[in-house]
Amino acid sequence: MSGFKRLITVLTAVVLLVFLFSQCMDSGTDAGHKLIATDNTKAGTASCIQCHKAIYDDYLLNPHQRTSSPIKGHELLQADSAISNQFAFDDHLKIAIERRDSSAYQVVYVDGEEHLARRFDVAFGSGKDAITFASWRGNKLNQMQLTYFTRIKSWANSPGYRDKQIYFSRQLDLRCLECHASYAEQKTETNGSLITSQELVKGSVAYGIDCERCHGPSGKHAEFQLKHPEEKKSHYITSFKTLSRKQKTDACAVCHTGSDRKSLKPTFAFKAGDDLDKFFTKSSETVQDPDVHGQQTQMLASSQCFIQSKTLDCNSCHSIHNNKNQSLANYSNKCMSCHQTVKHSENTITNSPKLKENCIDCHMPKKPSKAISFKLAGNSKVAAYLLRTHKIAVY
Repeated sequence: MSGFKRLITVLTAVVLLVFLFSQCMDSGTDAGHKLIATDNTKAGTASCIQCHKAIYDDYLLNPHQRTSSPIKGHELLQADSAISNQFAFDDHLKIAIERRDSSAYQVVYVDGEEHLARRFDVAFGSGKDAITFASWRGNKLNQMQLTYFTRIKSWANSPGYRDKQIYFSRQLDLRCLECHASYAEQKTETNGSLITSQELVKGSVAYGIDCERCHGPSGKHAEFQLKHPEEKKSHYITSFKTLSRKQKTDACAVCHTGSDRKSLKPTFAFKAGDDLDKFFTKSSETVQDPDVHGQQTQMLASSQCFIQSKTLDCNSCHSIHNNKNQSLANYSNKCMSCHQTVKHSENTITNSPKLKENCIDCHMPKKPSKAISFKLAGNSKVAAYLLRTHKIAVY
């Protein structure tokens, strides 16, 4: 009898696991009984890892998966390596980075007395250029006063924040998360046509850029492939190999064309292969003078390399699946694959002894961003932040 009970227990556990997995495949029903994945069903990263673990392990090194992340305890990503743990506006006002209890905080001091403290809850940015932070206040996510600029290894007043004015209340809304996360929901309250309140659904945020943000919802794909492990061809998933150049560029341009265009549809609904022009209004003025921050696709599109080529796209130089081709020499090899016969002047050759190892610094130099600037502690001057231009040209 005891053996029979054990058998019943095991069978019950198996049925329960099958049921729980079916709940992850959240979608429509078949005659009200069996859950079936649809084109909009998300399977989640855990399902992708079952068959694509090597790709996923490489992707963990890619900046895209770190575009946003919840902060656990005292963890502050690369910000822990800051030279200074405080930012002094002057002799009277400063913000200190402090570890308290089980968390880290930005703490404001006025003439040595604590004025307010905000906990580090979310990090935005991969850390390649900078990391800005946010703190939850109920269901509102507010940007914190200090941003950590990785390249100068220092804390500075967050871009757009006024000097010597404490302000921790800038709200980060759904538009911010559309490029820094894979999914989030927002509740909006209105009075007629007037928006009276907007709050994020805190538990809905899927941090970072995950597999399904680029390849589309994979519930139907996972369902099919797990049932047919002998089938090597991918079904019900977007493969970039099948996309046109515009479709490939649009998939990147969702986030890399800036945030100044008016949205026509929520970009979380965008799937690789969709026409981006149906999601945003066109912006003629920004195309004329795109910024090095966030408008990389416009800059690339204005390059003769892009105009003269039928195949050049973002993926020609960047692989989102890994972070292995980040050296200037490796990027330069990409250039040399098309420009082997280019002749440089004697002056260029003389002053650039490692010419073939570094095309990038000359033809894609770092330029000051009009969108991002910062002030160092004790310095009243605004300093421009340099980012690499994606307009390939002779400078």
